[in-house]
Amino acid sequence: MTLLQALIVAVLQGVTELFPVSSLGHAVLLPKLLGWDIDQHSAAFLPFLVVLHLGTAAALLAYFWRDWLSLVLAFFGQGPVAERKAQWRLLWLIILATIPAVVLGFVFEKLLRGLFGSPAAAALFLMVNGGVLFAGERLRRQSGTKLLGEMSWQQALLIGLWQSTALIPGISRSGATMVGALLIGFQHREAAHFSFLIATPIIIGAAVLEVPHLFHPEVAAAFGATVWIAGVVAGITAYLSTAFLMRYFRRHDFEALDPFAYYCWGAGLIALALLFFVV
Repeated sequence: MTLLQALIVAVLQGVTELFPVSSLGHAVLLPKLLGWDIDQHSAAFLPFLVVLHLGTAAALLAYFWRDWLSLVLAFFGQGPVAERKAQWRLLWLIILATIPAVVLGFVFEKLLRGLFGSPAAAALFLMVNGGVLFAGERLRRQSGTKLLGEMSWQQALLIGLWQSTALIPGISRSGATMVGALLIGFQHREAAHFSFLIATPIIIGAAVLEVPHLFHPEVAAAFGATVWIAGVVAGITAYLSTAFLMRYFRRHDFEALDPFAYYCWGAGLIALALLFFVV
């Protein structure tokens, strides 16, 4: 992979990881559609994607630094008692919401790795993702006004199950978690806030497992410094995307996911057409 190709994928990752349109699906589709000579089944491809996700995690930590600082202070027993209890509760909810994806990712790792190199499957599931977003807007509780402080442990676990569907390329992690939160009464902004908070441990956990593979001789030779430059670019792009989306969901709480659903349908359909009739 050339530096230019890596940077293009990095920018795409930074935008699509937080937008509910599946960054992984785009990362699997783009090289094939552009005719890049990249082996998506190689030992280096998945760790490369994880480094881009690591850049995204850094961006989320930077944007939500106040949340994470409060959680860290509460963990070490700092601050007023009431505030510590609230932050401990939020930390517990984040941990609960993270568990399903960790368990299911471990159990189905080999099966899911096969999908990482299947552009056709990614395009198909991108269209499925559009259907999930569109249906979620129509099935949600229109009067939803819940705040994060009102979330129960059962609701956090349910959102975590929604998040685990994003182990499939083409299904958006942020989109699935937001739909799960909307269906139990949260507004878009609160749903997005919790979605972005629980993204961080998932991404860091994946990095712990996959980044060491980048230091194997054959993988290191394939990427060198390119992968880390791309990770920085992905992080910068992700920070800007987060800022935009939080502002967008603050101003739009009625069918806010519809534009992303239309995009997923269009992009998935065009990708399938190109894959079967052109590429």
